[in-house]
Amino acid sequence: MAMSSSLLWAVDIFGRVYTLSTVGQYWELCKDTQLEFKRVSAVKQCCWGIACDHQVYTYVFSGDVPIRYQEETYENQRWNPIGGFCEKLMPSDRWQWSDVSGLKHQQLDSFTLPSPHWEWESDWYVDENIGGEPTEKGGWTYAIDFPSTYTKDKKWNSCVRRRRWIRYRRYKSRDVWAKITSHDDPGQLPDPFNDISIGGWEITDEPVGRLSVWAVSLQGRVWYRENVCHHNPEGSTWSLVTTPGEVVQISCGPYDLLWATLWEGQAIVREGIDRNNPQGISWSIVESPSSENGIMHISVGVDVVWAVTKDRKVWFRRGVNSHNPCGTSWIEMVGEMMMVNVGLNNQVWGIGCDDRAIYFRQGVTPSELSGKTWKAIVSGRESDRSQTGSSTSLLSAGCFFTDDIQNQTNAIIQGDADTSSDTELPSVSVNLANTAPLGAAASNSSNGATSQTAEISANLTVDPLDSDQGEGSVASSSNEKANLEKQKSTNQNPSAELQWTNIDLKEAQKHPVLSVSTFAETSSLSSLGVFSVGAEEQYGADEHPLWAWVSGGGCLLDSHSPLKWFTVPSGLTSCVQSLSLSITPAQTAAWRKQIFQQLSERTKRELENFRHYEQAIEQSVWVKTGTLQWWRNWKPHKWMDVRVALEQFTGSDGMRDSILFIYYMYHEEKKYIHVFLNEVTILVEVLNEAKHSFALYTPERTKQRWPIRLAATTEQEMHDWLSLLSMSCCESRRIQGPPSHHAIWSVTCKGDIFVSEPSPELEAGPHLMPCDQMFWRQVGGHLRMIESNNRGVVWGIGYDHTAWVYTGGYGGGFIQGLASSADNIYTQSDVKCVYIYENQRWNPVTGYSSRGLPTDRYMWSDASGLQECTKLNTKPPSPQWSWVSDWYIDFNTSGGTDREGWQYAADFPASYHGHKTMKDFVRRRRWARKCKIVTNGPWLEVPPVTLWDISIIPSSDADDEESVALWAISDKGDVLCRLGVTQQNPAGTSWLHVGTDQPFISVSIGAFYQVWAVARDGSAFYRGSVSPKKPAGDCWYHIPSPQKQKLKQVSVGRTSVFALDKNGNLWYRQGITPSYPQGSAWDHVSNNIRKVSVGPLDQVWVIADKVQGSHSLSCGTVCHRTGVRPMEPKGLAWDYGIGGGWEHITVRGNATEASRITTHDTSEEEPARSVDLEDEESKGKIEHSKTTSLMVSEEQDMDRNAVNC
Repeated sequence: MAMSSSLLWAVDIFGRVYTLSTVGQYWELCKDTQLEFKRVSAVKQCCWGIACDHQVYTYVFSGDVPIRYQEETYENQRWNPIGGFCEKLMPSDRWQWSDVSGLKHQQLDSFTLPSPHWEWESDWYVDENIGGEPTEKGGWTYAIDFPSTYTKDKKWNSCVRRRRWIRYRRYKSRDVWAKITSHDDPGQLPDPFNDISIGGWEITDEPVGRLSVWAVSLQGRVWYRENVCHHNPEGSTWSLVTTPGEVVQISCGPYDLLWATLWEGQAIVREGIDRNNPQGISWSIVESPSSENGIMHISVGVDVVWAVTKDRKVWFRRGVNSHNPCGTSWIEMVGEMMMVNVGLNNQVWGIGCDDRAIYFRQGVTPSELSGKTWKAIVSGRESDRSQTGSSTSLLSAGCFFTDDIQNQTNAIIQGDADTSSDTELPSVSVNLANTAPLGAAASNSSNGATSQTAEISANLTVDPLDSDQGEGSVASSSNEKANLEKQKSTNQNPSAELQWTNIDLKEAQKHPVLSVSTFAETSSLSSLGVFSVGAEEQYGADEHPLWAWVSGGGCLLDSHSPLKWFTVPSGLTSCVQSLSLSITPAQTAAWRKQIFQQLSERTKRELENFRHYEQAIEQSVWVKTGTLQWWRNWKPHKWMDVRVALEQFTGSDGMRDSILFIYYMYHEEKKYIHVFLNEVTILVEVLNEAKHSFALYTPERTKQRWPIRLAATTEQEMHDWLSLLSMSCCESRRIQGPPSHHAIWSVTCKGDIFVSEPSPELEAGPHLMPCDQMFWRQVGGHLRMIESNNRGVVWGIGYDHTAWVYTGGYGGGFIQGLASSADNIYTQSDVKCVYIYENQRWNPVTGYSSRGLPTDRYMWSDASGLQECTKLNTKPPSPQWSWVSDWYIDFNTSGGTDREGWQYAADFPASYHGHKTMKDFVRRRRWARKCKIVTNGPWLEVPPVTLWDISIIPSSDADDEESVALWAISDKGDVLCRLGVTQQNPAGTSWLHVGTDQPFISVSIGAFYQVWAVARDGSAFYRGSVSPKKPAGDCWYHIPSPQKQKLKQVSVGRTSVFALDKNGNLWYRQGITPSYPQGSAWDHVSNNIRKVSVGPLDQVWVIADKVQGSHSLSCGTVCHRTGVRPMEPKGLAWDYGIGGGWEHITVRGNATEASRITTHDTSEEEPARSVDLEDEESKGKIEHSKTTSLMVSEEQDMDRNAVNC
C-alpha cells in the first residue's frame, strides 16, 4: 500500500538537483541530469528552476492523469435557396471558421502547438453533443440567425447552422526539465534570470492549478509568468512588474504573500494580490533589521517571513498576516545560514553557513511559528548506497548496513567540535590528517565501522518533529556524557560531533547549550560507498554533499510526520535480513489464520471432557450506571436530566443480553423506559454543536422516525457509552470481527461509516425481512462515500476527495478494546468546508447594504436563510473538528458569481445568477472555512489522484488472484481505470486514463463489464468493449437523457441500469440486451431520491428524502425496493429502513442470496411494509400521506431527533 509522500528539493554546489522524500532516507538525483542548476522552486505538482545558462526550466511530475487541453473552433454555414446550406456567408456574417462568439477568425490549420513540449492527441473531429443531448450525425445545430439560440433540430425557419470541431493536445515533457520558450517580441525578451519563486496556488480555486511564477533578472527587474495553470504548466508570456529599486531575490508564498530584497538591503512587499489581480497593485518598503547589514535573502510562507542578513544572521518577522503583509518587527534567531526556505505548513529549512549542510527547523506549529531549534539532515545520497553491490538487495528488506558494507567502509573522519566558538550552530571542522586515503578503504578493518554503526545515540531515535523534545536539557547531560564516552571507548574512529540547540530566540538564550553526541554528515552513507572505476564524483569518499539551495514548497510535513532524515540506520544481522526478505504479508496473514484455527480446535477438544459438569454459576449480572440527558417524548420537547443503567445478563449457555433503563421524573413521579439491546438496530452520533449526543434506534422507533436521544456532558463520556452499548449490541447478536464480503456499507451526512450483515431473507424468501430490522454497527474513519464488492474490495472517498482503501480491520474511532482489531487500524484525516452566506438588499439611497426588510432573512445566515450564522458564532460541525483556515469568499457557487463573489436575484429566496440586472434587488455571497478531523480506522490512503466518484465491479466468486475492475472519476472530471486490483492487493497499482470530451461526475460498472457514466452537463454515456483483457474499452456511446432532465448519478447491476437526475427523479433504462447494451428508453420509477445503489442481484437500494414518519419528516433515509424480479426489474414498492441523515449506501457486495446469516432476525413473520414512492393518491397504498409519500406538508418537523442532515 502506497503512503502519501512529498519531496524536498535541493541543489548542491556542483549544480546537481536532488530530491528527498518524506518517507525515504536518501537523496535521489533528479532523473534528468543533463543540466546544472543554480536555484529551484518547488510545489507539489512541479518544480521550476534556473539553470547555469540563466534560462528557466520547469519539471512537471509524471502522473496517471495526463495534462490535456481542448482546442475548439466552429464551422458556420448559411442556407440559400439554390444550394441549401453552404459555406457562402453574407458580408455582415461571422467568419466561416470562428470562435464561439464569431468575432475571431479560427481556421483548423491556424492552430499550432504552443511549444515543443506538447503533442497532438488526435486529429480534428466533430462534437456531436449539445447541452447534454446528442445531435444528428454530422453535429450540426440550427438557428434563425447569427448569433442566436441553437437547437439540434432543423426547422422550417433555420437559416444558419454551425458545428463544433475539437482537438486535444497533450503535454509530453514530464519527468524532464523542459525549457520555457519565449514567444515574446525579441525586443521585449526578458534579461537572463537570476532568481525564481512559485506559489499563489491557494489564492483561489479557479482556474484549477493556477500558479504565480515570479522571476528576477540579472538587471534587477521583476517578471511575472502569465497563465500558468494545471492545463498550461509552462504559462504563456512574461510580463514586467515595475519595482522601486533593483531586486536581488524574490519569494512567493502559497497565498497572497510576496516579498523581495533590494540591492540596498531593504525588503519590498507586494500588496493587493487577489484572485482578480494575481500580480498585485503596489509595493511597500520594509527596512532591514540591522542598519549595518542589509537583507541578503528572504523567504515567505502562509503568514511568516524569514530573512538572512549579509552577516548571515537569521531573522523572523513578527505580525505578518493577510491584512498586514508587512508585519510589525524583526526577531533575531540563533544560527548563521547561507539561505532559508519556508515550505508548506510554514516549515523551515536552511543551509548552514560553515558546513553547507541542510538544516530543518524543529517545533514549527501554528501556535509557535518560529519553531524551536535547527537540526541537521544527515541523509546520504542514493548514488552512494548503490555503489555497493550487496546493498541493493538488502535495501528492499529495509536494511541499510550489513557486514558486507562495513568491510568496505574506510576510516571515519575524526572531527572536533569547535567548542570555543559560538555554539549557535554546529560547525564541523574536518581534520584531514586523520583521514584515511581512499585506496585504503577496501583493506581497512571493519572493527571501527562495526562499533561505530552499532552505537547509535538514543536521542536520534526520538520523533524528529516532536515539539516537546528538549535536546539540550541539563538533566540528560550525564547520560549524554556516558553515551559519548561509550562511543569514544568503543569507536576507534569516532564521528564528528553535531551540536544543536533549544528554543533559540536571542532573547531567550540565557545559558550555554550542551552539545549532543550524534553522527555528523561524515557518517552518512556518502562515506560508505566504494566508487566504481571512472565514476565522475566530485565529492571525496568521506565528504557529505555541500548544498547551495533548498526548496520545501512541495514538502508537506506536520508535527506528527515520522521522518528518517535525522538518523543513520543501524545494521541488522544477515539472518534477520534473509528472513525478512522471504516473508510476504500474505504468508503472515495465512499463518495467523492457521494458528487461530488450531487454538480454537484445541479449546473445543479440552472443553469436551467437561460438558456434563453443571454450571457453578447459573448466570451473572453486571450493571453500569450514569447520568445523562434525554430528549423527552412529550411536548414541549427539551433536554432533561436522567439516570441511565445498563444491565447485562450472562446466561448458562454463555449468551449475553442487556437492557438499558432510563429513569426520569414525570410530574414529580419517578418513571422509566427500557430498551432490550438485542432490539437496537443502530447507535449513531448526532451532529450537534451544543451537545455531545447520540441516537438509539429500534425497529419501532425507525418507523416513527423518533429515536431515543441521549446526551453526555463530555465527548469522552459519550464515546465511553457509545463504545459500551455498541459492544453489548454486537454481543447480544453474536457479531464480532470484521465485516463479511457481502456486507452492506453506508455513510451518514456526518461522515460516520456503518456496516450491516445482510440476511438471506432481505432480498428473497416467503417472508421478506423489513429493512428497518437490519442491525448496523459503526466502523472507524470518516468518509463522504463508499463502494464495495463481494470480493472484499472496499474503497471510500473523503470530503477532501482523498481515496482510501479498506484494510480488513474493524473498530477504530471511539471503538476500542476487544471491539476493535489490534492491527490494520491507521490514522485518517479529512477536511471539509463550512459555508455561511452574506445577504444584502438594494435601496435607492445607499445601493446594496446589510439593512434588509423586516421580513427578510438574516443578513448572515445559512443557505436556507432561517438560521443566523455569523463568522463569530459559527462553530465547526462538532468538537472533533478544528478550524484549519480563515473565512474566505467561495467563488465556486452554483449559478456563478461576479468578481467579488456576489450572486444576484429578484428576491429571497430565488434563483441566483452571477451578473447584475435591472430587476435584481437582493444579492448574496458564500463564505467558506475549512475544518479538519483526525481519527483512525481500517483505512489506508491511495495517493496521489484525488477522486470524486468510484465504482467496483460486483463480481461473482472468482479466483483470488483475478483482477477486479475498478473505475473512478477524479475531482477534475477525468475518467480513470485502476489496474492491479485483486483481493490480496485491493489498493491496486496504477491508474489508466480514459479519454473524454468533457468532465464526468459519475461512473458505474456492472457485473458483465458494462460501464456507464454521467458527464457534468447531465448527459449519459456507455463505454463499449470493456473486458478483462481490454480494461479501458474502446469508445464512448452518447445515451440521450430523460426528457428535459439532467442526470447526476448512474448505477449498474447485473442487467439493470438505474439513473438519478438533478431533480431527484429515479429512472430505469429499458430495452437493455446483450446485443444492445445501450438500451432503448428511460422509465420513471420514483421521486425525491438522493442516491441509488444497484447490487449484483439487481437489487435496488436508495437514500430517499422527505420520508413520512408518525412523528416527523425524515431526510436521508435508507430505502429498499421490493418486488424486484427478472420480469419486474423496476420493482413494486418501497420498504423504509434507517434514517434520516444518511448520505450514501452501497449494496454491491451482497452478491449471493445464500449469504452468511449474522443478523439476528427478531420478527420473520412480519411482512415487509410496501410503500410506493409515487402516485400514491391514485394507487391508494399510503395510509398517512395525502399526496405522495415523499412530498408531504413542509410544516412538519424535519426530524430533529434523527441524525441532523
